[in-house]
Amino acid sequence: MTTTALTTKPRQTVQPATFGRLVAGEWIKFRSLRANWWIVFLGTAFVPLFAVSRMISIAQVPEAVGSPGMVGATYVTSGIALSQLAFAVLAVMAITGEYGSGQIRTTLAAAPGRVSAIAAKLVVVIGVVVSASIVAVAAAWAASAPWFGQMGMSINLLDGEDARIMFGVPLYLAAVAALAFGIGLIVRSSAAGISIVVGLLLVIENLLASIPWAPVQNFAAYLPSSAGSRLLQSDAVGSVITVSNSGLLSPWGGYGVMLLWVIGVLAIAAVLLRRKDA
Repeated sequence: MTTTALTTKPRQTVQPATFGRLVAGEWIKFRSLRANWWIVFLGTAFVPLFAVSRMISIAQVPEAVGSPGMVGATYVTSGIALSQLAFAVLAVMAITGEYGSGQIRTTLAAAPGRVSAIAAKLVVVIGVVVSASIVAVAAAWAASAPWFGQMGMSINLLDGEDARIMFGVPLYLAAVAALAFGIGLIVRSSAAGISIVVGLLLVIENLLASIPWAPVQNFAAYLPSSAGSRLLQSDAVGSVITVSNSGLLSPWGGYGVMLLWVIGVLAIAAVLLRRKDA
């Protein structure tokens, strides 16, 4: 008589889908897409490249060298006018790409709640944007430093205005990314989301600000980019992002207004996420 030995496979323990594991999963998905890294590279490179370009241009104008309005931090960070577009596109596509491919159904099925799954994706996007922004500002500072002596410029992080502008870049770009992410989640279309974000950040705000009627210009100052960019402005130089009447808001007050826009858009997106099918 032969005896057949029965072997049992060890039972696999299913780990609960905690928020930390959701973030880890979203990070894996994000880093596996090569297009994401190209957009991050462009968004990061715009800042130092634009800073050096402005330094070279100013160096060719002798009257501008040593001018009292030459605030180094403002000129070093002026490239965010282009950088914000790259990071906004990144944020929109991070969410709309899953809707376009249908992968969003798998993402939502793997999480105990829809909002937590999307919040994990937003955390990854903001983390990438903040990290890239810090690298961009540091690179722009280092690349521009050789011209500081000639221009009579300097950046001192112990100075309140310089510190606000330099550290304000990752704060501002993170808010732009969160706003773009929320808009993408609402419309669920890459083309529509990118069009709305670009139109809002560059076209509508500047168009309204250029209308020679005070009520319209005052309203434009409270739109997201106009308000948020106050954080990056020097009183001597002004804004390189919008042409709105920025004097209505203080730097941190303007950023607070932008955060209210971000919270409002994300709240609408969360409500629609719960009520609409994926």
